Amino acid sequence: MNKIQMVDLYNQYLQVKEEIDNAIFDVIKKSSFVKGQEITKFENELAQYLQVKHVIACGNGTDGLQIALMALDLQPGDEIITSTFTFIATAEVIALLRLKPVLVDIDPNTFLIDTNKIEKLINSRTKAIIPVHLFGQSCKMEEILYLAQKYSLFVIEDAAQSLGTEYYFSDGKKQKTGTIGHIGCTSFFPSKNLGSFGDGGAIFNDDLAYKIRAIANHGMIKKYHHEFIGVNSRLDSIQAAILSVKLKYLDEYHAKRQKAAEYYDKELKNISWIKIPTRASWSNHIFHQYSILVDENIRDSLKLYLEQHEIPTMIYYPVPIHKQKAYLKYNFNDNEFPVANKICKSILSLPMHTELANEQLSYICNVIKRFKP
Repeated sequence: MNKIQMVDLYNQYLQVKEEIDNAIFDVIKKSSFVKGQEITKFENELAQYLQVKHVIACGNGTDGLQIALMALDLQPGDEIITSTFTFIATAEVIALLRLKPVLVDIDPNTFLIDTNKIEKLINSRTKAIIPVHLFGQSCKMEEILYLAQKYSLFVIEDAAQSLGTEYYFSDGKKQKTGTIGHIGCTSFFPSKNLGSFGDGGAIFNDDLAYKIRAIANHGMIKKYHHEFIGVNSRLDSIQAAILSVKLKYLDEYHAKRQKAAEYYDKELKNISWIKIPTRASWSNHIFHQYSILVDENIRDSLKLYLEQHEIPTMIYYPVPIHKQKAYLKYNFNDNEFPVANKICKSILSLPMHTELANEQLSYICNVIKRFKP
């Protein structure tokens, strides 16, 4: 049995090695490493996949969120609502732009922002909601869109972990996350379902694409003419060429992750001290992560036990944003986040990637079954 890894990027590469190598060497031959034709090609391919008019590639997912906020002409002190249970980048860009992060607790089953708790936080200073489509499934977008329309708010989707996830509207329509709100953002960090060989990100928008594209390139509309205050955030041509190859296999990658998740479900669902991931009825799940819940008194000992048996695990996330030292200045009330506080102490993510073999999955599950809580 091959060594079990949390994410097996090398063996995934081997499956498309010839295509990837050819794509990389083609860029090297052209030596157009920045703003090359591979960028436009990938942007168009991803736009077609998502069924949007415009995709703007950028340096990373964090930049994508920041640029999206910059495009909205917000003012210092304006409030942005988002989840307390997410990677720090979501709140970080809000703080960097001197906006105010307003955090919301999460649903105990899906770990997604609790839409029932959003409206009471909206006031005259609220300007946007950033729903985070965590671990591979969508937030309740119809409820969020209703609030956005009611209070004239922007919706910026953080789809860094959900590229390709479909949201099911109540009328039967399906739409991919990142394309539902006003602006969508994603990340191509190597471990993502569509991962590059370095950093990368993209922004999706049909109405503000001109401005967003300029902001990502120093606010430039043509060479040395700057219409907006901008940043330097560009996906390089080699990463775009790699992503073009891997995009062709993205739905296949999702299917492999879903198959692995089904294996975990079948083997772990009857273990009394484990809660397997919940599938939301309003979304499919592409399993960027497979995260179980166990009692907080045994989580760390289970993690150590698995590591002793050469099974890697991760804790996403050990500390919610409202408890992070850098964000204490916002004076969040810890009592308003009972679910996130509990989840952070009991969540554990198991290996999840496209190259998980049944032999490895069997070993992981059998080792877990032998654990004595």
